Amino acid sequence: MAELFDEKNLRITELESLIKKYQKSYYDGEGEISDAEFDKLWDELKELDPKNPILSKVGADSGNFAKVQHVMPMGSQEKAANPEQFLEWAGKHVYQEYLVEYKLDGASLELQYEHGMLKRAVTRGDGVVGDDITQNAKKMQGVYPALLKDGNVIDFTGGIRGEVIMTHEVHEKYFSDKANCRNAANGLMKRKDGEGSEYLTLIVYDALATDGQTFFKTEKEKIKFLMDLGFNVVKLVICKNPQRVIDYRAKVMEDRKNIIPYDIDGLVVKEDIINFEDASRARPDRQIAFKFSLEEAVSTLREVEWSISGSTYTPVAIFDEVELNGTKVQRASLANPDTMRALGVAIGSHVVVVKRGEIIPKIENVVEEKDLVTTPIPFPTICECCKTPLIDEGSRLYCPNKGCEKRVLHQLLKFQQVVDIRDLGETLITELFKTKKVTSISDIYKLTVEDLVPYFLNEESIENEKESAGAIKVYNSIQNHRRMTLPVFLGAFDIEGFGETSAEKLVTAGFNTLEKMLSADETQIASVYGFAEISAKTICDGLKENAAEMQFLVNEKIIEIEGAQEGLLSGKSFCFTGELVTMKRNDAEQLVKKNGGTTKSSVTKDLSYLVTNDTQSGSSKNKKAQQFGIAIIDEKQFLSLLNISN
Repeated sequence: MAELFDEKNLRITELESLIKKYQKSYYDGEGEISDAEFDKLWDELKELDPKNPILSKVGADSGNFAKVQHVMPMGSQEKAANPEQFLEWAGKHVYQEYLVEYKLDGASLELQYEHGMLKRAVTRGDGVVGDDITQNAKKMQGVYPALLKDGNVIDFTGGIRGEVIMTHEVHEKYFSDKANCRNAANGLMKRKDGEGSEYLTLIVYDALATDGQTFFKTEKEKIKFLMDLGFNVVKLVICKNPQRVIDYRAKVMEDRKNIIPYDIDGLVVKEDIINFEDASRARPDRQIAFKFSLEEAVSTLREVEWSISGSTYTPVAIFDEVELNGTKVQRASLANPDTMRALGVAIGSHVVVVKRGEIIPKIENVVEEKDLVTTPIPFPTICECCKTPLIDEGSRLYCPNKGCEKRVLHQLLKFQQVVDIRDLGETLITELFKTKKVTSISDIYKLTVEDLVPYFLNEESIENEKESAGAIKVYNSIQNHRRMTLPVFLGAFDIEGFGETSAEKLVTAGFNTLEKMLSADETQIASVYGFAEISAKTICDGLKENAAEMQFLVNEKIIEIEGAQEGLLSGKSFCFTGELVTMKRNDAEQLVKKNGGTTKSSVTKDLSYLVTNDTQSGSSKNKKAQQFGIAIIDEKQFLSLLNISN
């Protein structure tokens, strides 16, 4: 336990060091890693040590310039990396309309004016104090020594905030040796000799009068005020609801490649009301940075292939190659016909491709565009193996012929995998199937050593009556896998959407014998949490189709179904969240199962316990558990249920 505690503290110290290092390199103009990589380090530290003081700091500039305090807050924003996180934020921030601006990928700068005359230009620094780079700023495009309107100086005292950017054209022409526009801009704006600052442009989006005068009352009026003064202002779009924001983001993700002349890495979403109290916080709550994740990209759908697994035909999208999470991707699952129809995909559609964590890429949505020429996606209608007409149930497209050779072989391979008869490998099963020696699961258990010998020895060895160690090994392996739990047995029959985990849920819900499972109807299965009407029908159909062989195997005692494991946690279910101290989460889950309990990956109404070492956390899982009246316990309390002291 002490070792785990030390390991956690060492990681926190390492993260602090890395964040300080990369913040310094960023503010010195030579960022070493991408924003996404930096965000991962930041989020990990936030998870391990939520109150770490580094999380309340913005960064630090170099020591090459005089230090000046800001006249307006220059903190960082809350962020959403995907539509789900944004909708969670929007659910707590319901506005009549959402003001959406480009999130510029440059370097923040505050222009300080006194009675309309530029006095200082200050970098972001640590959010409170920054570097005075006035002489460099005066050379930039979009920075004015005086605020003029209709030829007259406007009596404005306060700050105007913007982002210093370098256009793609300038970067390509003069600074292609720099990794990106942002790095190049950071380096130039902080040169002591000011050389190169003329290649930079300031785009503004915020202003604050500090002498009590009122030049605007809303965010929209603020942008107009800045436009009237001649500034380059950030593009502003008004969305009536959160879904419009999500749709607009998808469109901008595509536009930014060819239309927007500078880098942006997301959108800033805010309300029209100017909230000074919120803006003064280190991380304002009433606005959010809706970032473009490197886990998403927009591409063009070129064709759809149909992947065949057993009886099911699954659509796979083929699109122009994009890079996600550092890997090149041009294929993604479209799940099933209903998903395709809901998305509205067609050949030629511009689609948003996502790849989060290590999951397989998928198409998340289609970018709606007028005048885009597309063609419908053709669906297969005949099984390529047995020529039986396919059935399109919406949730799946499949061959209904149980005798289809492709289906039978897939079921045999699935059974071997789930039951874990390791010595009976894929190659051997395929050969046994091709020679008609094994055409059903029952046939596996009918195999003798003599049946298996020809698959290991040649004719000459057989004539000489040589013993086959391989054949004996496979035979023994089969015999050693005649006992299994009901979930394993059911999950091994290759029923669509019905694996060992889902079978275990039904067993826990009371369908704990083969007879009860086979006699269950769609309504009964659909009543169990986690099962819908469509999946219940598919399961019932699959059980009915395989009932005869299942009963034969059990009634003839070819396979023995082991009873549900009893133990201290029988009848109880657990969900683990956050970091455990004395063990890994997977070990804790195995401990639950060994003691007769079950585990869940999310908080549901029928959950018994949520286990977390931060029982007072405001996380979504904690809130959901409180809403459902589910007991929230820490690791020590969990171990006490097992009579284990830590």
